[in-house]
Formats: sequence, C-alpha cells, structure tokens
Amino acid sequence: MGDRESTALTKLELQIMQVIWKLGAASGAASSSSPCSVKDVQEGLSQPLAYTTVQTMLNILERKGKLRRKLRGRAYVYSATVTEAKASRHAVRDLVDRMFGGSADELVMSLIKSRQIDPRRIAELSRRLEEEGGDA
Repeated sequence: MGDRESTALTKLELQIMQVIWKLGAASGAASSSSPCSVKDVQEGLSQPLAYTTVQTMLNILERKGKLRRKLRGRAYVYSATVTEAKASRHAVRDLVDRMFGGSADELVMSLIKSRQIDPRRIAELSRRLEEEGGDA
C-alpha cells in the first residue's frame, strides 16, 4: 500500500502533470514531453501558485519518478517520464482497487446505479469497442 501511495498523484500533482503534457503536445513532442521550466509550468496552471511552490511540486514529482529533470544553464527543466494515457490507466486501476475491491464490474454498476451512465450507453460503447476490434 505504501508504494501505491507514493506513486498516486494528488490533485495538484495531476494539474502540474497536465500542464507538462499539454506543453509537450503543443511542442509536437511524440512520446515524451519537451522540457518545461518552473516558470512555464507556473504560467500554465489555472490557479496562481508561488514559484517556489511549483518548484517544490516538480521536485516531488521527480522523486516519485513521474518527471525527469535536467540542468539547463542555471535552472532545471522538467519532462514527463510517463504518458498521460499510462497515468490515466494507473489512476483508474487505483480507483477500482480501492473503491470496488478490484472489480471493474462493480465500478460500472456504481456508474449505472448513480445514473452517471445508462445501460443503453454501455451497450453502445460495447458495440463500438467490438467494431474497433477490442476485447469487450
């Protein structure tokens, strides 16, 4: 459990990672993001945060293995070591494990019972998945 806690992203960490992924995509980087400075990330966030707060969060993400940092001139630049898709898969798996005892079926049932998705939409998504050649 300790390992999962150290690799799970907090809300602020996720917001920072989203800025880095977005800046990487905007630069045309394919598999990994292009390096971002603390200032780049600070300016990309929707809420104002102190430079030192952003720097601390970037260093935490680097220690967690989500970012790598490189010295460029006198300042570090940061780039993602995980893709947004991989982080998303990890977050969903974590949610299913913690909230639904590892059962994706229970997650789907919860979505249906809470009326966040209806059974017709699930059937439509299943058909779409089959058409795309995925395993349903």
